[in-house]
Amino acid sequence: MFLTGRLVIVAALGVVPIVLLDALGVPPWSVLLGWLALCAVLVGIDVLLAAPLGALRITRDVPSRGRQLEPATATVVVQNLGERRLRGTLRDGWQPTAGASERGRMRLDLPAGERRRLSITLLPRRRGELSSEFIAVRSTGPLGLAGRQGRHRVRGAIRILPPFTSRRHLPSRLARLRELDGNTSVQVRGQGTEFDSLREYVRGDDVRSIDWRATARAGTTMLRTWRPERDRHVVILIDTGRTAAARVGDGTRLDAAYESALLLAALAQRAGDHVHLLLFDRTVRGRVSGVDGPALLPALSDAMAPVHARLVDTDWGAAFAAIRTVTTRPSLIVVLTAQDAVESARSFLGAFPTASRATTILVGSATDVAIADLARARDSREDVYLAAAAERTLADAARVADAIRRAGAEPLAADPEDLPPRIADRYLDLKAAGRL
Repeated sequence: MFLTGRLVIVAALGVVPIVLLDALGVPPWSVLLGWLALCAVLVGIDVLLAAPLGALRITRDVPSRGRQLEPATATVVVQNLGERRLRGTLRDGWQPTAGASERGRMRLDLPAGERRRLSITLLPRRRGELSSEFIAVRSTGPLGLAGRQGRHRVRGAIRILPPFTSRRHLPSRLARLRELDGNTSVQVRGQGTEFDSLREYVRGDDVRSIDWRATARAGTTMLRTWRPERDRHVVILIDTGRTAAARVGDGTRLDAAYESALLLAALAQRAGDHVHLLLFDRTVRGRVSGVDGPALLPALSDAMAPVHARLVDTDWGAAFAAIRTVTTRPSLIVVLTAQDAVESARSFLGAFPTASRATTILVGSATDVAIADLARARDSREDVYLAAAAERTLADAARVADAIRRAGAEPLAADPEDLPPRIADRYLDLKAAGRL
């Protein structure tokens, strides 16, 4: 049972008979008790006449997947199997991070024997599994003073995937990939290229690519063209330790790493390469391997969705050992982490694998642009102290980047918006240079 605000108004109207009857000599307390008794009777009548909730049949239809910050529609179907008209409200019990419209509350007017389909718009603000364990219904009596209230255990769940906002960079990178793949006159040759076709020589072509045998047969100078090799391996290792929880821009470092990984994976998949993903801190939190084609991005998003940063130090020895369990073939290894402090980078650099001509290692880090702004501020004494701290942070990050270069890898640092396209561009540069 529940009481409405209308009952408070009716109870307050009891002041009128108290004042009127007090002038006639009637004791106020007896009038008050009588009025409260009348209100109690009206509440009892309202509850008895309210439509029973046991006669409701409730089902729901919730999409299995959705993306963070993108609207998704959940549907609730309510059928009244009773003999009374139900007037009241329905509330779907989603948690606040689901962003349910009007907090999941909706007016309900359902005649006997009919059904209603109610839609709730979700705007999820958090990745992972979101669920609603119940639907609460209030059936209001004809007087609107009180009614019946109950819960129906009808579970609904939706997995919220990373938003993948960096997909807007994909068309321009695919256009460049098509150039490298031989769809235009741009051709490259290097360690990671393979023979494509023969064509006539034009001024400006590399004379080292002239095929003399084909030239002798054709009677004109013929040139070999090359295209980037396919079936290469790209291993993406994402650090989910404590440094991934730091906020940069409007999100965390882990969010920026997810965006970078998804853009790179989409590009590599179109290029015909094999993509492997590892989410690691002290153990493997997520893994995708052996998935190619259109199923790759959904598999990556599914693996990323429930994984959040943990406040533990990453075991880099075990992390790099996990890479060897994915593939032992020559590959591009992309490590997405935050190595901008000398002290915390020691374990990372100590476990760093040996780079070779066959294996290229990139280390991507999302940086906070506000630090560079602080380093330039000199307006007040407080700004000077903050600038000194910011310059120390930038100097430490530069020292770590130099150590990564000496280890044979390539550091890439950018703000969360620029990091995904920078990693994608570097992947294309490696393809163009024949190193992948």
